[in-house]
Amino acid sequence: MSYSNLTNPSFSSCEGGYPIQAWKWWVKHGLVTGGSYESQFGCKPYSIAPCGQTVNGVTWPKCPEDTEPTPKCVEACTSNNTYPTGYLQDKHFGATAYAVGKKVEQIQTEILAHGPIEVAFTVYEDFYQYTTGVYVHTAGKSLGGHAVKILGWGVDNGTPYWLVANSWNVNWGEKGYFRIIRGLNECGIEHSAVAGLPDLDRHNA
Repeated sequence: MSYSNLTNPSFSSCEGGYPIQAWKWWVKHGLVTGGSYESQFGCKPYSIAPCGQTVNGVTWPKCPEDTEPTPKCVEACTSNNTYPTGYLQDKHFGATAYAVGKKVEQIQTEILAHGPIEVAFTVYEDFYQYTTGVYVHTAGKSLGGHAVKILGWGVDNGTPYWLVANSWNVNWGEKGYFRIIRGLNECGIEHSAVAGLPDLDRHNA
C-alpha cells in the first residue's frame, strides 16, 4: 500500500494524525499501491525524501527539526506515468477497522490471527537514546505521541517484551526496531492498539 496515499488525506497526517482514522480511511476510500522513495513501484511511491541517514551508499541531509508539511492530495498515479493501472482501478479497500483489546492476551491473539497491529505511545526524552535491549522509560519529559507497529513478543533474560517496528530508519535502535517491556502498559503502548482486515472482494473497484 502507498504511504503517500495515506498521508495525503486531511486527518492531520504529517502534523500528527490518528491511527484509527487512517484505518477507517482505508475502509471507506481505499488505498493505491506504492513503494519507497524513488522506487517507481506501484501507483504512488513515497514522496518525501529520507533524511539523517546513509542508505546504499547515499547520505541524505540532516532531518528538519519541524514536521514536514502534509503533501497535497493528488488523485492520480505518480510513477512517471509508467504504471499500467489507473488510480481508481488500483484501489484496495479494507473491510473493517477496529480497536484491539488492552490486555496482553488480546493483543497477542490479534497478532497471531491477523498479523502486526498499530499502536501509539508516549515518547519521552530517553527514548531517543535507545540503542538496544528492552526499553523502560526512566528519565526525561514527554515529547508527544508516536505510532508504531507491534510485530510480536518474547522474553530477554526474564524480561517480557514487545518487538516493535519504528519508522526512524535502519540506523536507529536495533536496525530500525526496538523492544519495550510487555505487560505494564509502558508509555501507554498497550492501551491504544488498532488494526483492520482487507476487503478481498472489493479489490480493483
